[in-house]
Amino acid sequence: MDLETWTNSGVPLLRAPREFVTELHQLHLPQPGTTVVAVLDAQHYVAASASFAPRPHVEDGWHHRNAILTHLRRIVPHDLRLARPSRTAVLLRCREGSGDWTEQDGAWMWALRDAATLHGLRCGSYIALTPSGWQSLGDGRGGRNPHSGSWAEGPQHTVTELPPRSAREPAQERTWRPTTVTSIEAARRIAAL
Repeated sequence: MDLETWTNSGVPLLRAPREFVTELHQLHLPQPGTTVVAVLDAQHYVAASASFAPRPHVEDGWHHRNAILTHLRRIVPHDLRLARPSRTAVLLRCREGSGDWTEQDGAWMWALRDAATLHGLRCGSYIALTPSGWQSLGDGRGGRNPHSGSWAEGPQHTVTELPPRSAREPAQERTWRPTTVTSIEAARRIAAL
């Protein structure tokens, strides 16, 4: 799918794209290679979201569609019985390169549109998160922050280092006493009774 087709397809605009991108970024801390799919409710609030890292060598829209659909099925029930979709699927792709449209973006756009349709959702915005910032492709809105390297600027959650042994409470003294061992012959005699 090319950018012109995407722009002319009537994708609903995000009500507050800067806040939306910031919220998704804070929830998932995506780094390059991560895709975040979100579902917006009728009031345009995030109802559910999931992040995943597709295989780097896969560039086919069919594979992207299946990955999106799999994650949509995990986070929200389908809306196929509704006469008109009330919820919207939105995709945020964290990648390297410029914020301009690429052929890979086109494959993801097609995948989002098809997966949303198969799950009974409206197809929403496609956002590229790059080193220069974020860009909602097709509607021209974007910003500098967050960007694809923002995940590294946040607090790092790592295992806390244990204090040195001298700073810890002293261990209680334990005396080792050997237990009584029964000989094999005695055990056989007892078992034979």
